[in-house]
Amino acid sequence: MNIRNNPVLRQKLAAEYVLGTLRGGARRRFEAWLHQDADLRNIAAEWQQRLAPMAEFAGDVTPPKSVWRGIERRLALKRKAGAWQFWLNENLAFWRSLGMVSTGLAALLLVVVLTKTAEVPAISYVATLTDDKTQTAMLVTADARHKALEVRLLAAAPVAANKSLELWAVPKSGHPRSLGLLANQRTSLALTDKAIGADVMLLAVTLEPKGGSPDPNGPTGPILYKGAWMRL
Repeated sequence: MNIRNNPVLRQKLAAEYVLGTLRGGARRRFEAWLHQDADLRNIAAEWQQRLAPMAEFAGDVTPPKSVWRGIERRLALKRKAGAWQFWLNENLAFWRSLGMVSTGLAALLLVVVLTKTAEVPAISYVATLTDDKTQTAMLVTADARHKALEVRLLAAAPVAANKSLELWAVPKSGHPRSLGLLANQRTSLALTDKAIGADVMLLAVTLEPKGGSPDPNGPTGPILYKGAWMRL
């Protein structure tokens, strides 16, 4: 299979690889391609950056006893005294890798749970907004079915008392459209068509005077964070 000239397939495989749904021979082939293709590694890294913040929504889950029994059986822990201590003390790389895999699994579980359970939002769009150093600062999710928009601050800088953060939908042409002010670590806003319209290129957050931009045509302050919508 030649995926070099198939950008859609490259994106799809990279997303499945990060989520952990690419398995068996397909996963091994993809990992071999990663060693030879720098652009493919960049695509996978971008998907990791997009999906990892979604784990913020996932709560703690106690694994069933069968999981622990399976781990003990595969590592032969019951036959080797002190085996757990060995893994804890000597194989830190293993646990770091396990943590990275867990992030991907948490993102996958999030998508499944939030789209299958009626009592929680059905996330249809997600965007990770980054600062000028490409560090993730905010996670924005949209529930198109319930017309709800939620913004969660992950690592945003403190805002002075006389300033406000304002969220904007930036179209391919025309003036940016205000989606609302961000008041707390977690802000819920009404989702309108102007937020997820086909002409919306990206989302941006600007630093404005208290109460928002005084200019009806768009922001007046600097752009602090920005990121593109991704439809799930």
